[in-house]
Amino acid sequence: MNAAAPTSSPPLLSRPPHYQMLGGDAGVARLVEAFYRHMDTRPDARGIRTMHEPDLSSTRAVLVLYLREWLGGPRDYSAERGHPRLRMRHAGFAIGEAERDAWLACMRAALIEVGADAALQAELMTAFFKTADWMRNTVTRGDAAAPSVPHSITTKDSP
Repeated sequence: MNAAAPTSSPPLLSRPPHYQMLGGDAGVARLVEAFYRHMDTRPDARGIRTMHEPDLSSTRAVLVLYLREWLGGPRDYSAERGHPRLRMRHAGFAIGEAERDAWLACMRAALIEVGADAALQAELMTAFFKTADWMRNTVTRGDAAAPSVPHSITTKDSP
């Protein structure tokens, strides 16, 4: 008697989360360190740097927690701080296109500095753009209005 062929298909190979692709906890910490180093040194980031305390220790720690979770790692941010509520937490800061673009430029430079794979950089920058654009709360450069929901457009090339 012939054995019946298996009826189930093989499991799909899932891709590791961005968290693992960046190198886990150590990779996220390196990314955050590089990000704030660029924020401290880039002339186009002066405006967003002044929105932060002079000592970035606690800010770095919070961003590490947040990015670990956002990238698919441990959910410690939510456990410690609750829902991110990013717009509410940033409502006290004037965020327009210039601030969004400076933040993105620092993050792009950080991803390059830590040696993130080009495809991963592209994926993350697309996601970062959507979030950063959604954070805008001021009208700048002739915009009709700041967006109320993220839109799906590609990132701008920036240094």
